[in-house]
Order: sequence, then C-alpha cells, then structure tokens
Amino acid sequence: MPGAPAVPRSEPTPGEFTSALSRFCSGVTIVTATGDDGPVGFSCQSFTSLSLEPPYVSFCPAVTSTSWPRIRAAGRLCVNVLAADQDEVCRAFARSGTDKFAGVEWAPGGNGAPSLAGSLVSLECTLVEELSGGDHTIVIARVTAVGPIRETAPLLFYRSSFRELASEPVAAGASGADTSRGG
Repeated sequence: MPGAPAVPRSEPTPGEFTSALSRFCSGVTIVTATGDDGPVGFSCQSFTSLSLEPPYVSFCPAVTSTSWPRIRAAGRLCVNVLAADQDEVCRAFARSGTDKFAGVEWAPGGNGAPSLAGSLVSLECTLVEELSGGDHTIVIARVTAVGPIRETAPLLFYRSSFRELASEPVAAGASGADTSRGG
C-alpha cells in the first residue's frame, strides 16, 4: 500500500550514526591470542555468526587497534563471549597500554589462545580472511572448537552502557518471525 512520498535524507553525521547504532543491543566478546610476547586481547561488540557450514564467525577490530596486528600474526585466536558478571573484565580489555590480563583468570585453549574463565563460551578459531571496512577491519575466522557452555546471563551493551536481560524469553514463533537463518 503506497504511503507518502519518500523524503530525501542526507548522509548521517558520525554523531547521528553512532546514536542510531547505539539502539542495537549486542553481546560483548573478548578476542584473544598468544603472541610472541605473551597473551593479547581486546574487547569487541562487533561480533556475529557468519556461516554454519563451514562454521565461520566475523568480528571487526578498529584499524587503530594495537592488539589486532598481534592477534593476526598468531593466526589462532579465541572469541570469549562474556557473561553478565564480566563487565570489569570487558573494561580492562578495552583499555590501551595496560596489562589487560592482570587479575584475569584464563587458560590456554586447544589452539593456545587464552580462554577466559567465566565466559559464556569460548570459540577457538583460525584466521581465514580480512577485508577493508572503512575505519574497521572485517575479520572472518573459522571455528575449530567450542569450549564449555556456561548457563548464565550474557553481558549486553545498549546505548553506550552495559545492560542485563529484564524478562523471560519470548518464544521464537510467538510473533511469527524466525530470524535464526537470516533468510
């Protein structure tokens, strides 16, 4: 059913774009690896599943990241999906120029990359491809192993702050929408 004619809009300013994207709630991860000089990692909310067969995930570090080149060089990494009680761990890994692993319990995964204690799940991966994405790099990684799954609430990020789930889940078929396959 036709509506009113479309109103032309201009390209958003960086502030408008940031404000608009802050309305998208996301989980939070920490991407880790073991580099030549020890463990390395960074906080990352731009993470998504990409493919079931083969099992690919994607995440997007900033081109200014000093941690990503060290993880890239390792080639093997771990994506740690954070639990609601890990907001301080997330903050520590978001800082530059500090020992991000100070006081953080971790163990090397099967591929050698740090698996953080208390995470909802750790996904061991190998680097597949990188693509240019403006001021970020689009990384594609193949999942080679899935760590134990912890049954607890996730750490969520919405409108520039950490949030928690507030209610019981809605059944996937309740609204008639099925977003599980992106089709």
